[in-house]
Amino acid sequence: MGKATGFLEIERHDRKYAPVAERVKHFQEFVVPLSEKETRDQAARCMNCGIPYCHGTGSVQPGTPGCPVNNQIPDFNDLVYQGNWQEASRNLHSTNNFPEFTGRICPAPCEASCTLNIDDNPVTIKTIECAIVDRAWENGWVKPEMAPAKTGKKVAVVGSGPAGLACAQQLARAGHDVHVFEKFAKAGGLLRYGIPDFKMEKGVIDRRVAQMEAEGVTFHYGAHVGNGGTDPRKLVEEYDAVALTGGAEASRDLLIPGRDLDGIHFAMDFLPQQNRRVGNEPLGATREILAEGKHVVVIGGGDTGSDCIGTSFRQGALSVTQLEIMPAPPDHENKGLTWPNWPLKMRTSSSQAEGATREYAVLTQKFSGTDGKVRKLHGVAVDDKFKPVAGTEFELDAELVLLAMGFVHPVHEGLLKTLGVELDPRGNVQANTADYQTSLSKVFSAGDMRRGQSLVVWAIREGRLCARSIDTFLMGSTGLPG
Repeated sequence: MGKATGFLEIERHDRKYAPVAERVKHFQEFVVPLSEKETRDQAARCMNCGIPYCHGTGSVQPGTPGCPVNNQIPDFNDLVYQGNWQEASRNLHSTNNFPEFTGRICPAPCEASCTLNIDDNPVTIKTIECAIVDRAWENGWVKPEMAPAKTGKKVAVVGSGPAGLACAQQLARAGHDVHVFEKFAKAGGLLRYGIPDFKMEKGVIDRRVAQMEAEGVTFHYGAHVGNGGTDPRKLVEEYDAVALTGGAEASRDLLIPGRDLDGIHFAMDFLPQQNRRVGNEPLGATREILAEGKHVVVIGGGDTGSDCIGTSFRQGALSVTQLEIMPAPPDHENKGLTWPNWPLKMRTSSSQAEGATREYAVLTQKFSGTDGKVRKLHGVAVDDKFKPVAGTEFELDAELVLLAMGFVHPVHEGLLKTLGVELDPRGNVQANTADYQTSLSKVFSAGDMRRGQSLVVWAIREGRLCARSIDTFLMGSTGLPG
């Protein structure tokens, strides 16, 4: 694939970011794309290795190498190298409904499993993927794919995040009458209300929704199923199948002294507000949470915490400190032990590079404040067993504290309790990976609601495979890809 000697002749060269001083002034995307020649040169580096781990193993176990949606990466690399962009787009869309999502926000496990990563120079797969799909949109190659015939079957999809969107699109293309129920005013789930616009502008979602509507998908907005709105039991009665794809939205809390002080919020109370501002969506009676002029502390070292950092800087925070209870990871992984799996190593996100202070192996013990408002965070260093180390106590100025410690499971109240679906030991919806069916007949589940907090690319995979199972359930067989 690519040029036989490309990896020997061409150095890795990836997309750049706009300067920090410039990009923190706005909420638009700031990645600087490669030119066509540069992209084709990077595709030429794909070395036709004997076993392309970048494809993914096809396993559903987290941590396995490669691409969860099994993108045919060497194939589209070769097509880009040859300049056949339209065929590269067709190839890419055959495995991934929304490559413009993953081309922007996926951490690229495919690159970690690239053979050239043994030498720390993997093919720029994520950049090439994004270039393919962006070119496809620019040239009008992305069109509605209409079902050749209608089946007469109706399917309800609850939730319009990446799993729900992928599931709905696949089912519509199989000929079913698909209705998506979304509690918010617009589709996208965390893609729209969690991921900041500077990482992915929301027009990227809007054009996909328009494509899906042209394919026959009906979106119902402001439809909070099971929470005083649509009764989920009615959906089960009226539809031939129901897919639960509502995500894992129960945030992990930090129940320590001072937690009730004003100014301490979950990340997912903070981030959606800014996305709504950018999207000109009214906040209604919701009290505004803003970082302007404040010392901000973000607790949690993952992607959500990073999104809080970038948003805080753009709002005008005085300082941003990120705390992580885990020890600092090594600067470099041991390739012999980790490759082709996803390695644990030090990574710096674009938001962290904008000026955040990061502290590792620290435990937040309490908050203190005046007049009911948080003013200080009190912490301590911890050892390798997460026990406090005497004499390492510290205080931080903290006028806004954002809890970004992940999500424990889907929200149980409302939808899940009303339906009475069985839950697994972690509190997720119990649905096996063979057919994605829950304990209730006709009811399926996919994405974070089924497997727990994970990546957008895993949600797309789950939605596609769930659609395949629903199609088989309704029709006895399926032509949807596995």
